[in-house]
Amino acid sequence: MKVAILAGGMGTRLSEETVSRPKPMVEIGNQPMIWHIMNIYSRYGFNEFYLPLGYKGEMIKEYFLNFYHHSSNLSIDLSTNDIKAQNGSRKNWKVHLIDTGLNTLTGGRLAQLKRFLSDGTFMLTYGDGVADVDVKSLVDFHKSHGKIATVTAVRPMARFGGITLDGNSRISVFKEKPHTLEGWINGGFFVFEPKIFDYLDGDDTVLEGEPMERLAREGQLMAYRHDGFWQCMDTMRDKQLLENLWASGKAPWKAPRGE
Repeated sequence: MKVAILAGGMGTRLSEETVSRPKPMVEIGNQPMIWHIMNIYSRYGFNEFYLPLGYKGEMIKEYFLNFYHHSSNLSIDLSTNDIKAQNGSRKNWKVHLIDTGLNTLTGGRLAQLKRFLSDGTFMLTYGDGVADVDVKSLVDFHKSHGKIATVTAVRPMARFGGITLDGNSRISVFKEKPHTLEGWINGGFFVFEPKIFDYLDGDDTVLEGEPMERLAREGQLMAYRHDGFWQCMDTMRDKQLLENLWASGKAPWKAPRGE
């Protein structure tokens, strides 16, 4: 099954980092976010990726063109330009990099992948979020209901600690940064049938707008509830949280063996 990862946005809310590189190339633990996301899927045996590019897409191309060299020790003979790489990291990944325009919106970027993804069920997620989602269970859930689309529903961490008071102003429960209780939100990690392309109309289509709303109205959108870890990287605060988790060695989205 193929996996598409939206990698073309400008990431304006993380402008401290994205002024010089696209959001999927912002690093957590010295590895770009796109690497972390691809490892989540690869862990479950999904190794073919389609990346619709836009803002600073050439940096993502350069990263994958030189993927092995980036993680290797290099010996370079400047007289011959002969390069020998040693001890690099190899991945069983097939990566397709498709230019989809600077200002194209999320639904438009997906629409431009129709010629690659219309041959069967496929997955899609954003290039700025990680989770410990069980991708195999997600796919099994999607196949079980027979609808066009599945979205992973998550409860993000609250920005502040939670306090529960009794009638006498005594704190009965204190929990540091609990999951929000307001409800479920779109966490990405979608699964789609090819009929999703019938709901997309041009580069200005916002996937999360009319297409998803119409799917819901027609009873074609299901939610896979994920109660575990999920975190997007919208702000520097989010980035630092992810950095701290990775540095601790206990990042929930990291494979037990490490990758």
